Amino acid sequence: MPALAGPAAVKGPACNNPGALGVARTVQIDTSGGPGFGFEHFKQFDFLQPGEVVLTFDDGPWLGNTPAVLKALEQECVKAVFFSIGKHATYYPDILRQVYEAGHSVGSHTWSHVDLSKKTPDEQKEEIEKGISAVKAAIGQPIAPFFRFPQLKHPAEAVAYLGDRNVAIFSTDLDSFDFKIRKPDQIVARVMDKLKKHGKGIVLMHDFQHGTALATPLLLAELKKGGYKVVHMVGTNGLQSMAQYDAMIAKNEKLPTAGSGRPISSVVRTIEQ
Repeated sequence: MPALAGPAAVKGPACNNPGALGVARTVQIDTSGGPGFGFEHFKQFDFLQPGEVVLTFDDGPWLGNTPAVLKALEQECVKAVFFSIGKHATYYPDILRQVYEAGHSVGSHTWSHVDLSKKTPDEQKEEIEKGISAVKAAIGQPIAPFFRFPQLKHPAEAVAYLGDRNVAIFSTDLDSFDFKIRKPDQIVARVMDKLKKHGKGIVLMHDFQHGTALATPLLLAELKKGGYKVVHMVGTNGLQSMAQYDAMIAKNEKLPTAGSGRPISSVVRTIEQ
């Protein structure tokens, strides 16, 4: 197995908003053996104090929506964990690089967001590793050793594999259901209702969703109003990818297209503005 290498996150820009929600504390996670987080599936590591939340976003990066989420987080000087789909990372590497450079932790969410419980162990491994390689290629650095299963389905073989890879597995405590709920105020209400009931937790949202992009600044305002504290999770080290899967991603990125040698100006021309 490849070794862990380098930092799992960068510090990001300084906060210039003295009244921001901010980050109350940053916790460093030793991912040896693949610990699990999120009480929906994993109950061993209960590290959050009352009133503390971890914000997580799945399925990005996505044009328009991820930048809007980033802007809201930046305005409140908040850091989050992003679980990127590998294919999406190849679509919008510049956006994912912005996520990383802003100081957020960037983990993986498989290559193509398939249900791994319906795949063979070899197929599971390829989905996991291609996702890691694609995200690494986008940000240009080893990614955070954090992983979330699509649909929160955890086949035993894949869990064991991630344990061998020393990758932490994330479930959730507070699922926003923003993939079903489209209205921003309803997304915020669902998260806050659950938070008031449980008092703390890891929040699951999707920066792929437009409703979430609109809901994020509203949610941050409610968290600040309620006196909640944001905790940022980072890995002790970055996760090194595997060379064979790096090669697969590089090959995908270099697929030839007809007329690919032409300059942009000869292909795309503004005729009305």
